[in-house]
Amino acid sequence: MSATQLEHDGMIGIIPVEEAKTLDGLFNERVRRTPHKPAYRYFNPISEEWADYNWEQMNQFVARWQAALEKESLAPGDRVAVMMKNSPEWVMFEQAALGLGLVVIPLYTDDRVENAAYVINDADVKVLLLENAHQWQQFLTIRNEIEGLQRVVILHPLEPDCVDPCDSVRVIAAKSWLSVRAGAVKHIPVDSHALATIIYTSGTSGRPKGVMLSHHNILSNAASCLQVIPVLADDCLLSFLPLSHTFERTSGYYVPMMAGAMVAYARSIPQLQEDLLTIRPTLLISVPRIYERVFSGIRAKLAEGSGLAKWLFNFAVNVGYSRFECQQGRGNWKFSHCLWPLLKQMVANKVLSKLGGRLRFALSGGAALSPQVSRVFIGLGLPVLQGYGMTESSPVACANRLNDNMPSSVGAPIPGVEVKLGESNALLIRGPNVMLGYWNNPEATEAIISSDGWLNSGDIASIDEQGHVTITGRLKEIIVLSTGEKVPPADMEAAILRDPIFEQVMLVGEARSYLSVLAVLNRTLWQDFMAQHGFDGNLTSNQQKQQLEEFLLERIALQTSEFPGYAKIRRVAVIEESWSVENGLLTPTLKLKRGKVFEKHKADIDQLYAGH
Repeated sequence: MSATQLEHDGMIGIIPVEEAKTLDGLFNERVRRTPHKPAYRYFNPISEEWADYNWEQMNQFVARWQAALEKESLAPGDRVAVMMKNSPEWVMFEQAALGLGLVVIPLYTDDRVENAAYVINDADVKVLLLENAHQWQQFLTIRNEIEGLQRVVILHPLEPDCVDPCDSVRVIAAKSWLSVRAGAVKHIPVDSHALATIIYTSGTSGRPKGVMLSHHNILSNAASCLQVIPVLADDCLLSFLPLSHTFERTSGYYVPMMAGAMVAYARSIPQLQEDLLTIRPTLLISVPRIYERVFSGIRAKLAEGSGLAKWLFNFAVNVGYSRFECQQGRGNWKFSHCLWPLLKQMVANKVLSKLGGRLRFALSGGAALSPQVSRVFIGLGLPVLQGYGMTESSPVACANRLNDNMPSSVGAPIPGVEVKLGESNALLIRGPNVMLGYWNNPEATEAIISSDGWLNSGDIASIDEQGHVTITGRLKEIIVLSTGEKVPPADMEAAILRDPIFEQVMLVGEARSYLSVLAVLNRTLWQDFMAQHGFDGNLTSNQQKQQLEEFLLERIALQTSEFPGYAKIRRVAVIEESWSVENGLLTPTLKLKRGKVFEKHKADIDQLYAGH
C-alpha cells in the first residue's frame, strides 16, 4: 500500500505505545502512516518566510544526521547532547541518535556554561550539538574541563576566528559534518524499557541530578495524556517552551507526533505575539509566566481605557466564568448567560484574537497558575487546563479535563498513574511514567523512590473525594518560624504576585519571629507611584523609606488577608536587580534558587531583622 493510500485510508490516527515500542519507533511509524502530512513549520531567516517539512522530508534529514553520527564510532548507550533552541534540527538530531541506540541529553540554551560543563562531564557526553559559534566561544573559557567531548557540531556556519586552533579538530560546522547522501534510517532494536534520555533537573539548590527516562516512560506518558487531552490530527501547536524542559518535550513534541498534529516553532519569546498571529495555533502549551504576561498586558490596556470598557470586560469575564461553572455542573444557569454571544463578539473574541483566534484550549504546567489569571482566560471562553508533574514522572502525573476542570486544582491522575498522600501529606506517584532513577546516584534514587515504586514528589497536597489533587506547598520549602509555626512560602508568594506592582518576591523568616519579603518591583508602576507621591528616585531620607515600606506592606496585606495571623508579613525589602537565569538566581525553568537568593541578599535580610 502506498504512503498516499495510507493517509487516505484513515491511518492518521493515534499511534499505540505497543506499535511504537520506542521513541524512534514512534517517529518511524508516523513517517509510514502520514509521509506527506506537514510535520513541522519553521521560520527561514534567509527567505524571511515560514516553511514546512512533511514527515518524509524529516525522515530524509534524519538519515543524513544519522550517517554523520555513525562516523563518530559511537556505541549504543553512549551519550550525546543538544544545546539548541527548538527547531526541526533538534528533532532530526534526536531521532537520528535514538535510532542508533544513543542516549540524548538536552541542555538549556541560556544555562550557564559551567552548569552545562558539569552535565557533559557527569554523563560522559561524546558529541555536543550547539546552535551557533557564540555558544562555543563561551565553552572555550572552560574547554580544558570538557576534554571527554570528542565532537562539537555547530549548526550555523562558523566565524573564521571563533575557534581556537587547538580545538579545530573536534569542532565542525554542521554543513561540513552532515552526509550529503544517506541510506534508510536505522532503528537498532532496543528494549522499550531501555534508557532513552537523561534530563538534568535544574536544581533550586545544589548540583543538578540526571533523571533517567526510558522509551516506555515517555511513550506511556504521552499516550495517557492523549486519553485526557484531545489532540487531533489537524491541530497546530506553537512550540516556544524549550525542548530541554520535560513538559514541552513530552506534551509539545511526542504527544503531537503520536497524534499526527503539526508543530510550529516560534522564533523567540519577544516575537511570540507576532508568531501567535501568524501561526494561529489551535492548542497552546505554556508555563504560567506566559499567561501572566498576557494577563498583565490586558490589565495595562484596561487601565488606560474608560471606566465603561473596564466594566464591560469584567462583566464579560464574570458571565463567561459563570457559564463555565454551570457547564461543569458546579453552578446554576443564569439569565445573564443569554448575553454571552454578544459579550463574546464584543469582548472575548477581540482579546483572544491576540492569541491567534483559533485556540481550542490551553495547557498550563511547570508551576502553579494563579486562580485570578485562569479565571480571566476561562471567563473569556478559553479553557485553561492546569496539570501537574515533575521531570522524574516523565513529567505528567495529573491533569484537568475539558469536562472536569477545577482550576484551583491540578486535576485527577492521568490513566495508568496512581497518587496518594504519604508522610506530612507529601504527594506520592506510581506508574509506568516513573523514572528509572538518577544517573550515577543510587543513594538519591533510593531516597525518592520507595521499594514498592512510589515516587515522593516533595510537594504537599490534598486530594478531594472526586480525586482532584491540589498542591499546597513544598516539603523542603517550608519556613519554620521561631514560634514553631510552619508556613509554605509558595502560596503566599503567589498571592502577593496578584498585585501587579510586584514583579518577583521571596518570603523569608526561617527561625525568625516573623515573616518578611524580598521584592523586585515592576519598574513602570513603581516609577509612576514615586512621581505621583513626590518621592525622589534615590530614597534619600529614612522617612521616605519608611513610608514606602508601609505602602508596600499595605498592598501585601490586601493580598494575604486569607492567611493565618501568624503568617502576617511585617517587613519588606526592595531589591533593585531582577532575579534571572543569567545572574544565577533562577533555574532555566524560571524557578527561584532560594538558597542563592538568600545568600546574595543576606545583608538585606539581616537588616529586616535588626534588633529582633
